[in-house]
Amino acid sequence: MDLYTRNALDCAEVTTKNYSTSFSMGVRTLSSKHRPAIYAIYGFVRFADEIVDTFHDHDKAELLQAFKQQTYDAIDKKMCTNPILHAFQWAVNTFHIDRELIDAFMQSMEMDLHKKTFTLEEYKQYIYGSAEVVGLMCLRVFYSEQEAEYRQLLPAAKKLGEAFQKVNFLRDLRSDHKERGRVYFPEVDFDAFSPDDKREIEHDIWQDFRDAFPGIKSLDKEVRLGVYLAYRYYLELLRNIQQVSPEEVKQKRFRVSNAHKLTLLVKCYLRNKFGWM
Repeated sequence: MDLYTRNALDCAEVTTKNYSTSFSMGVRTLSSKHRPAIYAIYGFVRFADEIVDTFHDHDKAELLQAFKQQTYDAIDKKMCTNPILHAFQWAVNTFHIDRELIDAFMQSMEMDLHKKTFTLEEYKQYIYGSAEVVGLMCLRVFYSEQEAEYRQLLPAAKKLGEAFQKVNFLRDLRSDHKERGRVYFPEVDFDAFSPDDKREIEHDIWQDFRDAFPGIKSLDKEVRLGVYLAYRYYLELLRNIQQVSPEEVKQKRFRVSNAHKLTLLVKCYLRNKFGWM
């Protein structure tokens, strides 16, 4: 089983690197004892997301239900023939990730099967399950044996996940609407997306980032750089979006270039090392 588990964790790492250069770059800055579990969490989240967003020629509800059942079975039995789920159950059982976080994540994925527009309450529920809990899973890995520190950092971790997800919603506004018929922002009409709508959303995201930053500064050194790098990457993405009109946001997907990501890595490394955050 040791060999099988190592292989499963390798599969989760490959999945992370294939799907997200920015996230995998951040994970590589973490201490080696934390990396496998964070890769495992990302692999699990990515596979669920693929089911609800990509597999259009299949019964998504059936696939997601099977994936959900396999996930809980894997956690209970502490093994699975699906290497991504085996890696995830290892992370859950090793670092004592709360089952409630997994439940909330699955509920948000189920919302993606049928929700096209969201009320404010549904929007908050979706963000909690799809993003905040992922941050809390990672935080539990970082502080699995330090309950007081985990509880203290919990609000900031939730705010950071919330900020990341809202930036994703802005970045993917076009594809979410055109390919999946969704608009996540409450009371926002894609066809009438206005400068006021955009400014209000951006202001809300900036506040989330401000609320999250003290928590990032309080993280242990062995994990702080990776989280800080992700924070700076999403800030840069938000700044890029702020500089354009609502029409441009509706027409293209924004990104940070690989060269700029490397520049951010160097800057974040120096700021973290010398306490310039």
